[in-house]
Amino acid sequence: MTTVIGILAAGSSSRMRGRDKLLQPVDGMPLIVRQARIALATGLPVTVALPAYEKSREAALLGEAVASVPVAEEEPAMSASIRAIVRSLPEEASHLLLLLGDMPEVRTDDLLRLLRQSLDKPNAVVRAATSEGVPGHPVIFPRRLFQALGALEGDQGAKDILKREEQVLVALEDGRAIVDLDTPEDWLRWRARR
Repeated sequence: MTTVIGILAAGSSSRMRGRDKLLQPVDGMPLIVRQARIALATGLPVTVALPAYEKSREAALLGEAVASVPVAEEEPAMSASIRAIVRSLPEEASHLLLLLGDMPEVRTDDLLRLLRQSLDKPNAVVRAATSEGVPGHPVIFPRRLFQALGALEGDQGAKDILKREEQVLVALEDGRAIVDLDTPEDWLRWRARR
């Protein structure tokens, strides 16, 4: 079984009013670098979907052992990012773990817990959730869904696919599965809590 981790990091940060959320410092480094490192710490190959039109995220990742795929500006970032990652998967890939670039509380041990569940249930969609069972991210998709992922359109990501699939939910503590930061106010509140 070969799982690839795909980091979705091609969005425009439009709600950050001129700032790039993925370059915000978290744990002493840009968030995008943190995400790459927690993914690499699993020992799995990591591919990052990056904006083709802007290179600062790519520059931040220099020296990190990740592959990258470009996403054009005119395409809706979420589905275009997923399609780009799916197109880049090696033939032997059996699973794709999708990690959002803007989730600063997900940790390597969370990814490893999801991966263990995926080993136990290799045909299932395995999805992080809150302790109360609210579904979130990351999500692991088995190979049988790669074609559907590769045909996604619009900016809703894989929501329609997930609606049709029974999911194995893995609870992450402290709401880590649903903490994403999209606006300067989100960042201020999050930093105040920390």
